[in-house]
Amino acid sequence: MSTGTNLLGGPPPTHLPADAEVDAALAAGTDPDAVAAAHPAASLPWALLAERALEEGRTITGYAFARTGYHRGLDALRRAGWRGHGPVPWSHEPNRGFLRALAALQRSAQAIDETEEAVRCTTFLNDCDPVAARELLP
Repeated sequence: MSTGTNLLGGPPPTHLPADAEVDAALAAGTDPDAVAAAHPAASLPWALLAERALEEGRTITGYAFARTGYHRGLDALRRAGWRGHGPVPWSHEPNRGFLRALAALQRSAQAIDETEEAVRCTTFLNDCDPVAARELLP
């Protein structure tokens, strides 16, 4: 019988709220640059900008976009009740902007040989959700 209680004693998963305006703009094909400008607190457009920059070989630009998305995501997680640790499930779609920004930060940090940051981001992503780490990291 399931009681719905976390028997391990850890914090419950954090589920960020959806942002319908951001999702609609991106689904309509609006460039993430414009979406980030219109919604700077949203992680997903920053993560998309970071991923695009990294794919184009613009590592420092990707790093900057990823760091912005990461910090915006931390702000959102805290507003949602997260206290610095605990699951941030990949299966919850609104969490993916933060998780993608964190993974892009890991990749860009690794690319510029910022080893401590890359390791910290890898650990953090695994702590958030190992599925996210498998999906997002090479």
